[in-house]
Amino acid sequence: MEQTDILNINPVDYNDDSIVHLEDMEHIRLRPGMYIGKLGDGSSHDDGIYVLIKEVIDNSIDEFTSGFGKKIEVKINFAERRVSIRDYGRGIPLGKLVEAVSKLNTGAKYDSKVFQKSVGLNGVGTKAVNALSSYFSVQSFREGKTRRAEFCDGKLTNDSGITAFASDDTGTLVEFVPDSKLFGNYHFIGEYVEKRIWNYCYLNRGLTMYYNDKRYYSKNGLLDLLENNLQSDPLYPIIHIKEGDFEAAFTHINGQSNDYYFSFVNGQHTTEGGTHQSAFREAYARVVKDFIKKDYAPEVIRGGLVCALCVRIQEPVFEAQTKTKLGSTHLEPNKVDGSNDSPLLKTYVLDILKRNLDDYLHMHSETADALLAKITANEKERKEIAGIKKVAREASKKASLNNRKLRDCHVHYNTNHARRLESTIFITEGDSASGSITKSRDVDTQAVFSLRGKPKNTYSISKVDVYKNEELNLLHNALDIDDGMENLRYNNVVIATDADVDGMHIRLLLLTFFLRFYPELIQTGHVYILQTPLFRVRNKQKTTYCYTDDERIAAIHDTPKAEITRFKGLGEISPDEFKNFIGKDMRLDPVLLHKDFDTQSVLSFYMGENTLERREFIMNNLRVEDDESIVVA
Repeated sequence: MEQTDILNINPVDYNDDSIVHLEDMEHIRLRPGMYIGKLGDGSSHDDGIYVLIKEVIDNSIDEFTSGFGKKIEVKINFAERRVSIRDYGRGIPLGKLVEAVSKLNTGAKYDSKVFQKSVGLNGVGTKAVNALSSYFSVQSFREGKTRRAEFCDGKLTNDSGITAFASDDTGTLVEFVPDSKLFGNYHFIGEYVEKRIWNYCYLNRGLTMYYNDKRYYSKNGLLDLLENNLQSDPLYPIIHIKEGDFEAAFTHINGQSNDYYFSFVNGQHTTEGGTHQSAFREAYARVVKDFIKKDYAPEVIRGGLVCALCVRIQEPVFEAQTKTKLGSTHLEPNKVDGSNDSPLLKTYVLDILKRNLDDYLHMHSETADALLAKITANEKERKEIAGIKKVAREASKKASLNNRKLRDCHVHYNTNHARRLESTIFITEGDSASGSITKSRDVDTQAVFSLRGKPKNTYSISKVDVYKNEELNLLHNALDIDDGMENLRYNNVVIATDADVDGMHIRLLLLTFFLRFYPELIQTGHVYILQTPLFRVRNKQKTTYCYTDDERIAAIHDTPKAEITRFKGLGEISPDEFKNFIGKDMRLDPVLLHKDFDTQSVLSFYMGENTLERREFIMNNLRVEDDESIVVA
């Protein structure tokens, strides 16, 4: 049934015929957001196509954690947009293969005896993948037999039945192509997938994964995760604690005011934290405070802390199907009558840290000294900032009310609104560009912040200087990230500058600001660069917007007697045209930090004071393009 058949019911005609029953697959296709969050086109790490991959891999991970299958193979054909995932677990029971991937409320994860501390518990994941794919196939291998079923839009198109299989290998093979009718002109970004693969390996020592034939394996779990993701050198050797269903690796780094977490539950990346993360934050500050015997505030003790954290609990309760925030308060679920004699999560974490962290600090005096020095520095900075921070916040509140530089939207990321994942702020240069975006935007989910020229280079300044700078102070207050990522108001922070030298410079200045003072904003995948067209190719019948020279050449070939316009800046694009570039077809380039990216060295070279060295590099790598390459005779 088409979506319009249900949504466009005339209130006057509300009768028996208005009550519609949807089959399982139809409901998922009609309301995909209930199952996978936002759809997206693949530009963002939390777009639906990556959730589909996660849901299938999660099932394979559950097999591994149950003791079956130590290898998982993931392949993506980027041209065909086809995903293949093969595990070597027990395989889905052949008699229920079709039902297991097409009928809601059907699965083994409702029986905790079969899957202990599973990643997925709602019996929905693979069904959602099936329903939202134009092609989906599942093949199970068990006890020398196999069965394969194929689907289109969630509807069964072929079932091989149970046949013999001449191999001792068991497991499940799933292949799917996300439906372009739902996801639009989507694309997979390999770095996003690779990051997920690494996380699975960090959290499941002993597991070997292959992604497009490259091998991934972690020997030391969360210790490896932290070592490979630190953007600055640690102030002391990483502390690694593993006991029972709890594991954490953590250290302090310089240049960061808040604490930052790589947070997981049962292998699920809880990007928005939850009760387990809150339990660790509280317990860590308490244990360290008791050890140093000084009455520092918790935020001072945690300032600059970077931690990888994972807990495994029975039947976790998440706040959404996408499982990005834990809501459980106990290690095990409540009983039928609502009672619970299972340990509180915060008590469990506190007891482990009391035993392990306190002992570690007593045994490693150099680490304890480095930790105390960092806390002392944090307290000094806090006192320096305290006075000016209050004045700056009061000024920013007044400016926010009266300053037209910030044009806010109605829906924000730090709410429970159904469209919170769509919340976006465009950071633009100048009034002309911000004017075009403001008139074109979706006022519900898109905000605009207008810069006055080039912002200050923050590479060599202190946090105190940030508060003294009106524009930077307004910017981080607009984002509401001064006290951590929990209050972030926009899911997508989009830098929208001209595609010229000045625009590139502004991008670098903004990225320097974020990397210096709010690196977690980039680490968690919230920062993007807006792509806008460089050319418009049109005649009386057709208009094509081109983002590259190749697209321009192709458009000219397909458009007889074309008029070609070169856009030199965002302000030159009319609001009527601009709405085409920030709507459902908006092109965003994510700002990604690779595992081997040396943040400090890069910032020092490009934004530091090594003028002669940088000038020499630029002169040696300067590329001069012939103007004729962008002129049509």
